[in-house]
Amino acid sequence: MSLDAARTEPRERQSAQEARRRLEHARETRMVQLEALGETGQTADDHLMSSQREAIQGVLKEIDEAFARIEDGTYGTCLGCGKPVPAERLEILPYTGHCVGCRRRSA
Repeated sequence: MSLDAARTEPRERQSAQEARRRLEHARETRMVQLEALGETGQTADDHLMSSQREAIQGVLKEIDEAFARIEDGTYGTCLGCGKPVPAERLEILPYTGHCVGCRRRSA
């Protein structure tokens, strides 16, 4: 094993570990939000509550998909154009699957 390979491998592992940590934090935050919505005493028919619940559940689905991308080695690659998603974007939205340009085009 070359010195370059030895230096790169821990960085990649650390990156995946950091991504997992950020995703776990995002998941825990959304789960707390869902729990809080359930404790408001409002009915599930309330349009605002229903919209909030759907949005949170959508993010939870994106988080699960991001975990799958970590496992299959595609995490950090844009699902639209195949280019790397900037690290800054992944720090802010660790579950995103798209670069800003592709997200704008799909919105």
